[in-house]
Amino acid sequence: MNFSHLHNHTQFSMLDGAASINQLIKKSKKHGMPGIAITDHGNMFGVPEFVNTANKHDVKPIIGCEFYVTPSGMEDKKDRTRYHQVLLAKNMTGYKNLSKLCSLGYTEGLYYKPRIDKETLAEHAEGLIATTCCIASEINQTIINKGEKEARAIFEWYLNLFGDDYYIELQRHGLNDQDRCNEILVKWSKEYNVKMVATNDCHYVNEEDSEAHDILLALQTNADINDPNRFRFTDDNNNLNTDFYLKTPEEMEELFSDLPQAIDNTNEIIEKVDNIDLSSELLLPHYSIPDQFDSMDEYLRHLTYEGAKKRYGEITQEISERIEQELGIISRMDFSGYFLITQDFTTEARKRDVFVGPGRGSAAGSVVAYCLGIINVDPMRHDLLFERFLNPERVSPPDIDIDFDDSGRQEVIDYVVEEYGRQNVAQIVTYGTMKAKTAIRDVGRVLGVPLQEVNRITKLFPDQPGLNTFDKVLDKSRNPESANDIQELFEHPDPQIQKMMRFARTLEGSARQTGVHAAGVIIAPGEISEYVPVALSKDKELITQYDGPHAEECGLLKMDFLGLKTLSILKTSIKYVEKNHGIHYELDEIPENDEKTFELYQKGNTIGTFQFESDGMRKYLKQLKPTELDDLIAMNALYRPGPMQFIPEYIDRKHGRSDVEYPHPDLEELLKPTYGIMIYQEQIMKAAQKIANYSLGEADLLRRAMGKKKKKVMDEQREIFTKRAIDNGVSEEKAEELFDIMAEFANYGFNKSHSAAYSVVAYQTAFFKANYPAEYMAAVLSHNMGDIDKVSKFIEECNRMGITVDPPNINSGQGKFVAVDGRIQYGMEAIKGVGSNVVEEIVKEREENGTFESI
Repeated sequence: MNFSHLHNHTQFSMLDGAASINQLIKKSKKHGMPGIAITDHGNMFGVPEFVNTANKHDVKPIIGCEFYVTPSGMEDKKDRTRYHQVLLAKNMTGYKNLSKLCSLGYTEGLYYKPRIDKETLAEHAEGLIATTCCIASEINQTIINKGEKEARAIFEWYLNLFGDDYYIELQRHGLNDQDRCNEILVKWSKEYNVKMVATNDCHYVNEEDSEAHDILLALQTNADINDPNRFRFTDDNNNLNTDFYLKTPEEMEELFSDLPQAIDNTNEIIEKVDNIDLSSELLLPHYSIPDQFDSMDEYLRHLTYEGAKKRYGEITQEISERIEQELGIISRMDFSGYFLITQDFTTEARKRDVFVGPGRGSAAGSVVAYCLGIINVDPMRHDLLFERFLNPERVSPPDIDIDFDDSGRQEVIDYVVEEYGRQNVAQIVTYGTMKAKTAIRDVGRVLGVPLQEVNRITKLFPDQPGLNTFDKVLDKSRNPESANDIQELFEHPDPQIQKMMRFARTLEGSARQTGVHAAGVIIAPGEISEYVPVALSKDKELITQYDGPHAEECGLLKMDFLGLKTLSILKTSIKYVEKNHGIHYELDEIPENDEKTFELYQKGNTIGTFQFESDGMRKYLKQLKPTELDDLIAMNALYRPGPMQFIPEYIDRKHGRSDVEYPHPDLEELLKPTYGIMIYQEQIMKAAQKIANYSLGEADLLRRAMGKKKKKVMDEQREIFTKRAIDNGVSEEKAEELFDIMAEFANYGFNKSHSAAYSVVAYQTAFFKANYPAEYMAAVLSHNMGDIDKVSKFIEECNRMGITVDPPNINSGQGKFVAVDGRIQYGMEAIKGVGSNVVEEIVKEREENGTFESI
């Protein structure tokens, strides 16, 4: 075909575009269009998904944006005048300039909308293609309001800036003002020898989606659907204009039959634009090493062995071999800088008295990370595998997630910003999109469907994770209970209900607003906007315009800085214990086999502790009667959907009520700690190593394949495993049986590294509850003051424990709950309507003038 659409708004044009990226590209492919552009309003949020989807369907993606251009300068925050301007990236230089301009629109030009000015555009014009744009452009608006002469000067400014990369854009939506502009633009095309391109300013995929789009605009402006003056796309008679859809090439050829060159020239742009690859190898920020070291590898080795001396004292051959193995893999994969950066901010956090968790996820399997102080769980002691974390057979960036006490998390992020540069560090955007139920509620509200009816309909949608889209809830195999009932609503006797369902399905997936990822932080080697566009959060924090996975795809280093309330509880507990008993604890010095702590677990008295306080878990703890940390690690891994079925058998085997059986004699040593039951993913990996001579890297790939259950991959792996097992002296029948056993457990197996790390945190909370009950429960209450239900639950637990919680007292109470002589004073900030400022004033007055005697 000779036509491609170059002006399109996806669902990322917030509450303005109703076109799903997938449907846009599928329709383009279906009708033979070689390429398609994305030109969302003022942002590039949808670019990565757009590029990936287009490449998947073999349609050439053109990266663009329809900018808001202010005539009065970006620093002017009074004049709301702004014009539309389409810019397309011709090559990687153009993409970087597009990203820079889009970022500046937020960081410097934000005033109702992200805006740029022409001076800024001129500084970043290289590699960009520009058009005269739509009826809302400066040129078209000037023609309409001031005449051809003034518009000509603006046209010439853009032409001088972009030269052969400037195109006259023509649209035909049956509007008199638009036709008048087109007449002048066609004349200028001949006069200035500037090529024309036809576009359609697409805001939805199909013509019948125009009403759904109209609903979206009403949502954007919070307007009554029947308000004749509300913002909407209309024709000259103020009727709904249904022309802003992705027309077929044939429709566009018919619309511009008098200007066939405007059709043909769209593909000139498609051919002119490079295939821009957004993906990149990991781009690590600069890390300064001391002068005496020649490389980051050398400095990492130095820090690791220094840390190993502190951790282990004597460095045995086993420890040395493990360190060398890990350092070799880290060096070959060029990730030394990653480890150095991570140890930098975790070390700084501890210096600032911010509590750092013992580990999270598979990173707890790294001895190097342990020696560096990044994690605080010994992989050698717990038999954790490095390859589960960083697989030499599968090149992908390491992923070290760090827990900080939630009151100190921001301080660590602030340090990273100071250390690596304010423009080089950003948090990560999240998109609040309309799920099925949200879309029904939004559309129902605009259409005036009674709330009672809307509630009745949304209750048909299961409150089940993963069942939140129309496609899934209408699938009878996924949703047998209500799929038919929901389907019938599309043919409901009430036409308003029909419309609500139809429009909601069209608008499903539309982005409503942006937010900030709870944990993710990007650290770049330079200004982030050189790599991906950035925006500002509501709190004026720098955020990426691409979500976490897409930012990582672009090569950027993503770190997860998680705030864990439990660490704040432990921090407060330690402070209270030191104040009341004169004993200071460091978390990594808490005795591992404390008798009182395991007695607490054996009685199931774990309310208020980490990970082990649910009713079901407490029931199993009483049966299990754990006697060591390994019992807690196993129970933490087992107590989740799937492996929970093995808990009774695990308990019976531990207490000798059931025989311990092993699937193969060679697996006895591996499975002995878990009584013959495969609980951990690491056990599956080691079983493959033992039975079929897999390397641990290969075994991790096998584990992943088993977990995903892709038949083709599984068949290939079965053949490899069976052959190697036979070569290792195992019968074919036994090899097949073992493969099936491992595959079954791969569905349930849990990451032992994560279970070990979080069980350590759990044990620490139980230690303080068992040994310093008043201090610990005061800390728990202090960090749950905003939840009255939890406060009530924990006070009830205090009563069970024999700890008196005194009622609020203006003459003795503090802001937080505190322990005094084995009792707990009620925290005044927990009283509804009483904030910290009020409490500070009360305490100050009390200290200066004595106790209160009356109101």
